Amino acid sequence: MTSSVPSVRARRRTALAALLCAGLAAALTACGEDPDQGTNGVGKLDAMEIEKRAQRAADSSDAVRLAGTLVSKGGTYKLNMQLKEDGGTGSVVSKDSTFELLRIGDALYLKADSGFWSHEEKPGTDGGAGGAAADKLQNKYVKVPQDDPTYKQLRGFTDKKFLLDGLLTLHGTLDKGDRAEVGTKRTIQIQGGDGQGGTLDVSLEGKAYPLRFARGGGGGTVTLSDWGKNFPLEAPAQVDTVDYGKQLPRTAS
Repeated sequence: MTSSVPSVRARRRTALAALLCAGLAAALTACGEDPDQGTNGVGKLDAMEIEKRAQRAADSSDAVRLAGTLVSKGGTYKLNMQLKEDGGTGSVVSKDSTFELLRIGDALYLKADSGFWSHEEKPGTDGGAGGAAADKLQNKYVKVPQDDPTYKQLRGFTDKKFLLDGLLTLHGTLDKGDRAEVGTKRTIQIQGGDGQGGTLDVSLEGKAYPLRFARGGGGGTVTLSDWGKNFPLEAPAQVDTVDYGKQLPRTAS
């Protein structure tokens, strides 16, 4: 009878050992799973190569949508722009005003609320917008003369290459960051200067498009979507357009 006790204990130890081994095997299998399985393989690359892949993908695309917030010395801007090589369209919201931009080639149209036009530089002069001008111009498309001081500044919001060159440039030493998600897409992050030089999320699915850019120092975050998705660019109807002449009112938007 006494000899059965060690036998029971041995069986228990064997069963426990088997259970522990099974758990260990499961853990090792889980740890051994390839995080890049089913991806485009970009996550296996170093940070510099990921950046190059993202830039090449962006350069090869005909169109993109940028949406988010940018903070600069001039203020905070909320963007929602569709861009392609020959123009762009969308809206820009600042602290004091909201305006829409439409560019077809070199032709740039501006539609703004009265808040935009009311910030005249010299009230009561010929160069100021004035209340009458603001009433005339608000919510109408105004073709911006190319020699107007605001043309270059406003055009920049509609320039795909100009905006992407600024958003896809990370500053400082590049490092790989965390894996994350933007919407439903898995991403790999790369950072400049431990994030102080910006953080870029690059898609791990399909083409290695950049999907989100966070500027360092709280400079805002922009998502990039609708890569390669075409959209129409048409000049506004004449009834919705006001010809202001050779130069716009001087504003402080």
